Amino acid sequence: MMLKVKIGDIRIGEEEKASVLESLAQGQLSEGRKTKEFETLWARYIGTKYCVAVNSGSSALLAGLHALIHDDRRPRIRPGCKVITSPVTYVATSNAIVLAGMEPVYADIDPRTFTLDMGQVEDVLRKDRNGHAVILPVHLMGYVNDMDAVNDMARRYGLAVFEDAAQAHGSLYKGRKAGSLSDLAEYSFYIAHNIQVGEMGAVVTGDEELCRLIRRIKANGRLCDCRICRRAEDKCPHRDAEFDPRFTHDLIGFNFKTAELHAAIAIPQVTRADAIVRSRQHNVRTLNEKLEPFSDIFQLPPYSDEVSYLAYPLVIRDGRWSRKKIMKGLGEAGVETRPLFGCIPTQQPAYRFLKERYEGRLPHADFAGQNGFYIGCHQYLGKDHLDHVAEAFSALVRKGP
Repeated sequence: MMLKVKIGDIRIGEEEKASVLESLAQGQLSEGRKTKEFETLWARYIGTKYCVAVNSGSSALLAGLHALIHDDRRPRIRPGCKVITSPVTYVATSNAIVLAGMEPVYADIDPRTFTLDMGQVEDVLRKDRNGHAVILPVHLMGYVNDMDAVNDMARRYGLAVFEDAAQAHGSLYKGRKAGSLSDLAEYSFYIAHNIQVGEMGAVVTGDEELCRLIRRIKANGRLCDCRICRRAEDKCPHRDAEFDPRFTHDLIGFNFKTAELHAAIAIPQVTRADAIVRSRQHNVRTLNEKLEPFSDIFQLPPYSDEVSYLAYPLVIRDGRWSRKKIMKGLGEAGVETRPLFGCIPTQQPAYRFLKERYEGRLPHADFAGQNGFYIGCHQYLGKDHLDHVAEAFSALVRKGP
């Protein structure tokens, strides 16, 4: 049987099973003690004061943006304002901006790490300060943006900073975790990510007011913002009020609450997060060594002990090679692949209305979007898997373009 090398994998171990069974024994399916425990653990791991769990990374982005809109301390952030972000990432980032009633503004990327070209961001702001209110850097594949430059620019131009750390669980920037370097940050715990739940997300922040707003927005804008409802225990802070805060809504929000079982699966993985990161780093380092002979054809991912790798991204350098043919060949060899998302304003059909505006302005993003793809580097890959990847690439190269 052919060995399979998946983009992502999950193993439900004894700790996860015990955590889930404990949750079931408590009779709690919607948010409860496990969700609160996860929020505490994740905030501690990232190095922030607060964490709010939601049902997906996409919901985390929307909840965070709406919290910024509803924050009375930030009058510049409103529907119609501009959000500077990356053109090369999963489409959920841009979708959240648009669905929040804001306008995405794209700057080109560093061709090696896919992070924002801060020189181009500065050019955008110099030419037009009006309307720009948020900068939303994406730490794609685990590579953290130059957050000193991001935060300096935010101070000079009066911008809020919202990190998209969906793919950077445990990545470091000058010793601090991605997600702890801004006003707020979001994470996804989708199956292919470093902490793997299936469907769950989170927003972290050090700002109590943003935390409070996110808790309310994710529960259809209801008045109460308690982490766990204590009304049945007669401990609700509004128990003597004329209204029930669970059914009194002073914001327009969403139902982004997560399931208790998802938090139960996540908790044991958070305690192993550093080991997961080290395993993925080992696999990236090993793959770089094995694929170095082909570095004239493929740009290999730069290695760093500070990067928590979501996957193993490659960009085709040699124009004679077709991405479609390479991905097809690897797939036939049992190596699962994914394209590197595409440059959103010029290559994603949903954003075709922006194509003319950005045509020719994002050369690195266009190139990565057309020629980039990735394979797995997850913690469940062993030496036999990595050897198999190397042989699959060798066979592909021997056949020629």
